[in-house]
Amino acid sequence: MKKIFLALALTTSVALATQAQVYVQGGLNLANITKTKDGQTEKNNLLPSFNAGILGRLELVDMFSLESGVLLTGKGSKAETYFNNSNDYIKTKFNPLYIEVPLNAVVKIPFDAKGSNGSNFFFHAGPYAAVGIAGKSRQDSKFGPLTSSSTSNIKFSNDDPLTSQQEDAAYDKLKRFDFGLNFGGGVQLGKVILKANYGVGLTKINSTQSNNNADDKNKYRTLSFSVGFPLSK
Repeated sequence: MKKIFLALALTTSVALATQAQVYVQGGLNLANITKTKDGQTEKNNLLPSFNAGILGRLELVDMFSLESGVLLTGKGSKAETYFNNSNDYIKTKFNPLYIEVPLNAVVKIPFDAKGSNGSNFFFHAGPYAAVGIAGKSRQDSKFGPLTSSSTSNIKFSNDDPLTSQQEDAAYDKLKRFDFGLNFGGGVQLGKVILKANYGVGLTKINSTQSNNNADDKNKYRTLSFSVGFPLSK
């Protein structure tokens, strides 16, 4: 399934390159997850990461276009837990990397009535699909005089998103596939595209799921800021 997804991502980028206005994009991610515990939803700390890739806009009518492409994007979170009002703690950080394919509807509002200068405000929204390819996790802890630190590679399950089964699931693995929604907007100033985006993950990221464990319901939340430059005139 991973190979099929990557092949579709490559096909998407090639198709856009031949038919759409193509631009490269890169920028900052502020990644997080939702954490559900005892009926309450808590937020961990934001984790700085990055996004980079190539996107294309296919104009369907004036002021409306479809946008898609391929992005390498960092997700994850970091958290600090202190115990009994003491200096004892556990600090965790995990930063998985995903190849993401968005499909956004884009509405443009030109600066001038004729849109002759190519500058505009825009708003976008749409779904995304992503596949995990790599990443690192780190844990630091302190209990009394004892401290420890460990770093490991993130493991992904080889789950099939087309089924409800938990293929290759384990407590130390994340689900390989993530699906969600993007919302955002920005401004295009001539040849420069400035964009803000908020990604709302709809997939539970843990590969093991149970109906009675609320902590299995973590999902990605990613705020992104990026700058893009068109490759075509």
